[in-house]
Amino acid sequence: MRNNINHSVCQWCFNDTALEDFLVIIKDLGVTAIDLIGPKDWPLLAKHNIHCAMCNGAEISLEHGWNNPEYHHQLIKNYTELIPQVAAAGYTNLICFSGNNDGLDKETGMQNCINGLSKIIPLAEKHNVVLQMELFNQIDHPDYMCDSSNWGVALCKKLNSPNFKLLFDIYHMQIQEGDIIRTIQKNHQYFGHYHTAGVPGRNEINYTQELNYTAIMKAILATGFTGYVAQEFIPLSKNKIQSLRESFLICDV
Repeated sequence: MRNNINHSVCQWCFNDTALEDFLVIIKDLGVTAIDLIGPKDWPLLAKHNIHCAMCNGAEISLEHGWNNPEYHHQLIKNYTELIPQVAAAGYTNLICFSGNNDGLDKETGMQNCINGLSKIIPLAEKHNVVLQMELFNQIDHPDYMCDSSNWGVALCKKLNSPNFKLLFDIYHMQIQEGDIIRTIQKNHQYFGHYHTAGVPGRNEINYTQELNYTAIMKAILATGFTGYVAQEFIPLSKNKIQSLRESFLICDV
């Protein structure tokens, strides 16, 4: 592979394969990173020399996040404990979520996010850990607050830290707002990580769906992005690993 794009993959999409077996498989495909793995499995990644491109384990849930002060005490505790662990393990990225609106208006929710995240961003900066808030669509995750690139970028601008960015999920944002390439070109400095999947359906990213992932990857590469792009599709093919191999090749521009 060319490896101009740093490839990763979300293991949950292949969770019928044991994690250690999956690590061996992706390494055989020439991929040395994986997404959404928490601390208990980091020793296994180290054993196989696989990098965790996006850590998890500090969040409460997608629905219960930083936009609600009710959860700030627990979230601050969780992230304060995990940020130094992420750094000590040699990783950089740690996922976070806005949470659902639950009747809050977007402006209040954003201010609540600012109030809470501001308490842990100095620690992230100290340890060179980047907090990444994922964008979701309203079809799969009704009522989720961070559901548009504009809202997420506005939050990034107000927090004004290189250690807070957006996890730009291409699948979710195609459903929610479209115009993927232009959005990447316009706002790439706020996007610290990318996820893929086919639209509609969250399946393979090949000709069976509407997105041109080769063109999207070329646009990402043209921004100077040096982070990771992780496959997060649920394979329909009986040969799931062949689908994964194909997806890496489609994105290997």
